[in-house]
Amino acid sequence: MQSTSMEQARAEGNAIIDSHREALEKVFEDHKAEALRQSETRIKAETTNAKLSLNQATAKSQLEIKRRQGKVQQELKDKIFEEANSLVQDYMQTEDYNDFLVKCIRQAVKYAGEDPVVIYINPSDEKKRSDLEDATRVRLTISAEDFIGGVRAVIRSRNILIDNSFKTQLRNEYDKFMFLGGDGIA
Repeated sequence: MQSTSMEQARAEGNAIIDSHREALEKVFEDHKAEALRQSETRIKAETTNAKLSLNQATAKSQLEIKRRQGKVQQELKDKIFEEANSLVQDYMQTEDYNDFLVKCIRQAVKYAGEDPVVIYINPSDEKKRSDLEDATRVRLTISAEDFIGGVRAVIRSRNILIDNSFKTQLRNEYDKFMFLGGDGIA
């Protein structure tokens, strides 16, 4: 009887231990699965954060590059137009410039037709005034404004300004000027 009781007690103890072991193994498996899910979620979140940080850093770098590029392009543009202005000053010392002035004066007079026209030359061209008046038979006015060179004509009766001044032409070119990328995109 004692051996039967002991056997039965051992069987019940083994059953309790087996049941407890199974319960612990289930808790362990559940815990393992939850830990795996949490680690996958964390990896996804960290990956997303890393990509976001990388995108932000890339965008910031690109913005800085564009800012620097814009600054360099502006400096180069200013330098190009300083050189262009210097070339204009050199051109204004040539006989071709005098011919250009005569041509502009004649075109303005022709365009005005019968209407009175006031033709302005730049203050720097004042010494050329009498030669230009002799060549064109037109009375010229010295402009109060320095427009670098060239000619401006006003036909008041039609509210027309004919602007063949270098200042306006240089400004228009400066405003339109853009550096194009190697692929033709500004």
